[in-house]
Amino acid sequence: MAHTEDEILAGLAEIVNEETGVETSDVQPEKSFTDDLDIDSISMMTIVVNAEEKFEVRIPDEEVKNLVTVGDAVKYITGAQA
Repeated sequence: MAHTEDEILAGLAEIVNEETGVETSDVQPEKSFTDDLDIDSISMMTIVVNAEEKFEVRIPDEEVKNLVTVGDAVKYITGAQA
C-alpha cells in the first residue's frame, strides 16, 4: 500500500530523529538536510537505507545527492512507490 506524503514526512522525521536526535517537529519539507538539520553524509546514507526499508522503495546512490531538502525526499519516495 502506498504511503501519503504526510505519512512519509512523519516517517522520515522519526528516522532522522533516531539517527541524529533532531526533533521530529523540526523535520519540515522546506528544511535542508545539511544546512538546516546539520546532517552529515554518513548519517544521510543511514537515513536513506532506513527510509528504503520503511517505505519499501529503492533510492539509488546517484539520486541521494538530489535530495537536498526533506521535501525532495518526500517527493522522491512518493514517486518511487510501486
